[in-house]
Amino acid sequence: MQSPLDARFYYLSNFQQALTWLQERSGDLLSESEHGLLLQFWAMETAAQALLVRMIMRKGSHFRLSKLDYAEIGCTRQAAKALLDAGWIQHDAELTLDELFNLLRKDEVLEHLASNPKQKALKKSELLEQLSETHTEPRPFAAWCPAADEQILSLTIDALCERLRLMFFGNLHQDWSEFVLTELGIFRYEPVALTADSRAFRHRTDVDCYLQLQRSREQFEAGAPISSVLQQIGALVCDTPFLAARRHKLLFRMGQQLEREADLQGALSFYADCRYVGARLRQIRVLERLGQHEQAYILASQAAEAPESDAEAQAVERALVRLARQLGQPQPGKAKAIAPTRLDLCLPRPDACSVELAVKAHLSEPEGPVHYVENSLICSLFGLLCWEAIFAPLPGAFFHPFHTGPVDLFSADFYPRRAELFAACLAHLDSDAYKQVIRQRYADKFGIQSPFVFWGALDQALLEQALDCLPAAHLRAWFKRLLLDIKANCAGMPDLIQFWPAEQRYRMIEVKGPGDRLQDNQRRWLAFCAEHGMPVDVCYVQWADA
Repeated sequence: MQSPLDARFYYLSNFQQALTWLQERSGDLLSESEHGLLLQFWAMETAAQALLVRMIMRKGSHFRLSKLDYAEIGCTRQAAKALLDAGWIQHDAELTLDELFNLLRKDEVLEHLASNPKQKALKKSELLEQLSETHTEPRPFAAWCPAADEQILSLTIDALCERLRLMFFGNLHQDWSEFVLTELGIFRYEPVALTADSRAFRHRTDVDCYLQLQRSREQFEAGAPISSVLQQIGALVCDTPFLAARRHKLLFRMGQQLEREADLQGALSFYADCRYVGARLRQIRVLERLGQHEQAYILASQAAEAPESDAEAQAVERALVRLARQLGQPQPGKAKAIAPTRLDLCLPRPDACSVELAVKAHLSEPEGPVHYVENSLICSLFGLLCWEAIFAPLPGAFFHPFHTGPVDLFSADFYPRRAELFAACLAHLDSDAYKQVIRQRYADKFGIQSPFVFWGALDQALLEQALDCLPAAHLRAWFKRLLLDIKANCAGMPDLIQFWPAEQRYRMIEVKGPGDRLQDNQRRWLAFCAEHGMPVDVCYVQWADA
């Protein structure tokens, strides 16, 4: 066992902690050679370990030796020797022009690469574009800049580092800086009980599948032919719902790209093989564009019988009207929506603030303060009341200490898996007990990361006014709607809310500036509020000087 590290090596201590975590929980997912590399790491001197971790935590794979200057490490050349001997870094890697530009300042580019005095007037990005025409082959730094007194060190274990990071976090958008940000108190996370079996992947093939999907997505985004990307992911075995969802999302995006390129038949084939949310609706619309109205009508009718979401139901209802007209079919029956109250205002054009803030200022009064909340208030109240259900330590929901929320938050079984837990949370609404629960949770959890609670938007005054004025029945209805489709229903709520605490009443206000129209998700929320007798106005604003 190694002795405790000097406090200056906090980043190395964090990395060692992550490696220990991985070796204990996911050692069976590492190959024999990877185990050997980790043993080699543990055997290195502290300075060599620290230099490697410093490089891993920085952006890119290539680093100027003169920039790797850390007091706690001491002589960088000496620390690098063990890494060079192990082959974990190299000092003569070939660099593309892009990689070289990432290492050099503009004045250095001009000194070593520019030959025309007029190039001094160009931006660095313009220099890169111009020089790219003639500097197409990669070469070592010394060949690019023979007069420079500099060495470049390059990581050669990027793939292993990426694999370890993925295995620890279960994604590639988080990195090792999470440890530091947590220690500094910048981010705080809810402590969730984790067992020895808490991990992101069950099999090594799952990790391989994720990485291949990531490479394929990057190639697609870089403009690679869709046919080649499809060939890569077509043979992938995505055994888990999590990986299958990532594959279907990529298929959906490729179908969208083919639509933009007017390859409608190609897009149709992608959507037909795709189970991503929205793929069936795109398929209906492509069939319409191809003039295949009967097939579109059949598919839309099936969707209407069992819509995957409120958004699909809304769009399919419109599609059926269009398709029935095309096919000479009877128009489908449609329940008439209750129109929200309309409020028209003519206001002086504000100098700097948004139209929402202009309306807020106009409508606010001492007895009736107005708050600009959008989706933050209702979601925050839900997150506070249902905190225990959201952060319940269910299998597969959490597997490291830095989760903002459960991994399965947007999956179809998020709510069914926790139905009893949410029922217990919502039962507090049967009496005034929910107010104390929310107040206590606000005090106990303040600042802890949550997928629902907007700490910056929810101060004590707003919280108290909301608890005084929002009926429990309305809270219950909103919260149940959120649970039906969290991803879709956490957006689209009215911009403003006005409270009259003395009367214990409120109203919500959706603001529309000149020429602005209601979006579909806003229409769905307005219809829901009208159905449940919740007071909502749609405020249409015109400027006095128009």
